[in-house]
This record gives sequence, structure tokens and C-alpha cells, in this order.
Amino acid sequence: MRIIQEALTFDDVLLVPAHSTVLPKDVDLKTRLTRGIELNIPLVSAAMDTVTEARLAIALAQEGGIGIIHKNMGIEEQAREVRKVKKFESGIIHDPITVPPNTSIREVLEITRSNNISGVPVVDGEDLVGIVTSRDLRFETNLDAPVSTIMTPKERLVTVREGASKEEVQSLLHKHRIEKVLVVNDDFKLRGMITVKDIQKSRDYPNACKDEHERLRVGAAVGVGAGTDERVAALVEAGVDVIVVDTAHGHSQGVLDRVAWVKQHFPEVQVIGGNIATAEAARDLVEAGADGVKVGIGPGSICTTRIVAGVGVPQITAIDNVRQALEGTDVPLIADGGVRFSGDLAKAIAAGANCVMIGGMFAGTDEAPGEVELYQGRSYKS
Repeated sequence: MRIIQEALTFDDVLLVPAHSTVLPKDVDLKTRLTRGIELNIPLVSAAMDTVTEARLAIALAQEGGIGIIHKNMGIEEQAREVRKVKKFESGIIHDPITVPPNTSIREVLEITRSNNISGVPVVDGEDLVGIVTSRDLRFETNLDAPVSTIMTPKERLVTVREGASKEEVQSLLHKHRIEKVLVVNDDFKLRGMITVKDIQKSRDYPNACKDEHERLRVGAAVGVGAGTDERVAALVEAGVDVIVVDTAHGHSQGVLDRVAWVKQHFPEVQVIGGNIATAEAARDLVEAGADGVKVGIGPGSICTTRIVAGVGVPQITAIDNVRQALEGTDVPLIADGGVRFSGDLAKAIAAGANCVMIGGMFAGTDEAPGEVELYQGRSYKS
């Protein structure tokens, strides 16, 4: 055994203040999560079952960060959580739920309730023939009648052509006092739908982290065991933006092979590998095709790797070593774990991290999974 180097963690260092000409309100917090994904704030929520499911991922993405849906659930359940985030907000809903004109009103009510939507376009084959909204359904008593009897028919529809400006859409919504505008092509085929709710969300959260279709971004964690092929495929089909190959020891052949497999089969999807703590591990992950690397073995508040296995590198030193290894690769670094105070975020970024993954600080929020319990006058998240 030999001592490789003296190493530092968050509590061992402080940042030295220096002259600045930037006011706090003018600070730009934009950064990168991977080669192809930008964040407006350098925050990522941990893929833990007490931290990140759809609700927290939505809230964090609206503020400019991104959530990573945990993998401690079935494949379909995890894909469903991803889908909830991707469908929560859209500039244009490119694949709205539709019904044929002979669908019963009862069936339409079930569809709107189960999908938490207030209306659906009515299509006959590929032809748009109408729309039915909650106003049409609200006091309807003959639930076995076809939806064509209560829908707004084709000749009265308010539509816009593909490529219409946001100002034109808002003008139509205001003029006709409606909440949905259908997007059609020159042949009057349905190409999407724009809702006033999505426009309002965009106004309320101007810094939201979104993809090219104006949908909130979301990631999902996978392992390296049996069933991972099917899990990755289901997540990609659900629209996931980034796959995180998430293990306690990211410098293992299983992780390297999985990163390479994802990039080979789904080259359009960004992949993060981790967790690692050395420069050599970072170089191997980049060679395997990783678009980002996650650094941190054992610093987390509930992580037992250092205690049980005696393995790890203090976080500041680990970040710095990996940063040096990544120079010239264009691959961002995510610091994962050990953040107990807001100052630790600044220290991680100063050491070379592009963004920081947080678990414990998010676990007590209203949006995190779990129930709130009252114990001796204080509230706890179970």
C-alpha cells in the first residue's frame, strides 16, 4: 500500500474572494450537462427513489435544471414517469391524443380523465373533422351518443398553419376566447395542437430547460444487469433526453460496455456514465462514448461505499483529477454527492464541475416522493 496523494473534500477548502464587476442579478448560470444538453442552472436531482420521480423532475426542469428518474421501479413505470415530464409542457403537442367521430361520449370522458386533459381533436382517418373539449362534455347526459353529436365541427374550427408565429397563435386564442388551437397543413391534416396552458407555463418559467420541441428535458437511470436492454429501449421510446448508466463503480467493464451499447443502438440519445473518481476512469468512459461523466464515490449523505468497501476519493480532489483528464474532450463533468450546504455547490464548480447532482437537499421538498410525517412537532419526509 502507498499514499497516492493528499486529497481534499468540501470542508477542507474555501474560495478566496477576488475583485468583480458583475452584479448578482447579472450572473449567468448556464452550463452543460452533456455534450448536447445545456442547463440554465447547474442543478441535477439524484436518481434516488426518495428524490426524483416525475413531479420533482418537472419542477426542477421548469427552473432550468434537470431531474434523473430513479430505476427502482418496473420498466413501464419508469417510462411512464419520463412520459409525464415530456408531456407536461409543449410548444406544439405534435402527437395529441385523438378520437374518431363514432367514439362514444363515455369513452371520451374516460380518455380525458385518465390522461388529465381537457379536450381531444376528432379525426376521421387522417382528416381533421372537429374537436371536443370539457365545455362540450360538462353537462352531457347521453353518454352513449357519438362524440360527433357534440363536437365543434370542421367548419367552425380555429386553426393555424404549420410554422405560425407565437404572436399569431396568441392573437387567435384571445380573439376567439378559446384555450386550444389546432395546427394543420395545407391539406387540413392535423399536425399538432397548441394550448393556452403551455403558453402560460412558458411565460411563468422563462428559464425552463427544454428540448427542440419546447418540451421539458428529463433523464433516467439504468443499471447494467438483466433487462437493461429493454429498459433503455422503453425509455428512449418515451422520449428520454439522457440515459445515466448509474452504478457505485463506474470504472467497471459492465458500465463501459453499457455506455458503448447505448451509443451504438441509440446514437441520438445522450449518455452519462458513473460514478467514478479517477482520471483513468474518465478517459475510459470518454473512449466508450460517454457524453458526460459523473464523479463521486462515497461522498453522499447516505452513501456507504467508503464505510463498507473502504473505497473512494475525497470529492474536491476527485473533481479536479477528472477535470484535468477531460480537458480537450468537450465532455462535461457532473459532481455527485457530498453537498450539504449551498457553498459546496460553488466549491464543486470552482474545482471543475459543470453541474452538481443533489440528493439529500431535494429529498425533503414537497415534490419529492414520499409522505410527510409529523414527529414531535416537526415535519419529516418518509
